[in-house]
Amino acid sequence: MKTKKKMKTGKKIAIGFVAFLMIIICTFFVYVSNYYHADNAAIEAASINPNVNISNVNGALVFDPGNADTAFIFYPGGKVEYTAYEPLMIKIAQNGIMCILPEMPFNLAVFNVDAAEAYISEYPEILHWYIGGHSLGGSMAANYASKNSEKIEGLILLASYSADDISSKGIKVMSIYGSKDEVLNKESYEKNKKNLPADFKEIILDGGNHAGFGCYGPQKGDGEAAIASEQQQMDTAKAIAKFCFKENGNE
Repeated sequence: MKTKKKMKTGKKIAIGFVAFLMIIICTFFVYVSNYYHADNAAIEAASINPNVNISNVNGALVFDPGNADTAFIFYPGGKVEYTAYEPLMIKIAQNGIMCILPEMPFNLAVFNVDAAEAYISEYPEILHWYIGGHSLGGSMAANYASKNSEKIEGLILLASYSADDISSKGIKVMSIYGSKDEVLNKESYEKNKKNLPADFKEIILDGGNHAGFGCYGPQKGDGEAAIASEQQQMDTAKAIAKFCFKENGNE
């Protein structure tokens, strides 16, 4: 009798565990299926005569201006379709920097923090490697940089911060965010400045907001931008090019 009761109890526990696991799985897929989609009209407009070769390599879009010795690997923001950053990548590439935009599993860079590894080995002709990203993508890029400082010369954070200490890694850092950004947690941003080198460069784009770095429409909780997304991306691209080439000694 006791054995039968134990078997029934064990069966109930097993069924309960499976049910709980199914709830977790379903909740996860509901969460990741709700994401910001790229504005295809904006992407198409940016892609007209860009003077940049765009190709797909190992699951990433590569924006090649030709004869570049500097490359920038960009991790997209959390729950944002990666193609939403095509216009920004095109603008950066037009300044002479090869840009690599990997697609992330479930649109979350946290599931492929080491994505940069495949591209650094793919292009041995690149002499200067930079990594960065937007929001969550920037934090994951910082995590990669903290573990691979011998491969990365610089880190570029867009409305983001590093939770990993890279203050003494010999990596140059630039941080950019918009003055109208209401999504970036300013308290966490200020708190984590200690993880950056003392001479890191900070740029606050007057009138820019959180979503303006990409083309995916308004983001929940964000401030209203006082400048167009195209202008925010243009200013960002120029700042990134200046930062990279100055650090390379090619300014």
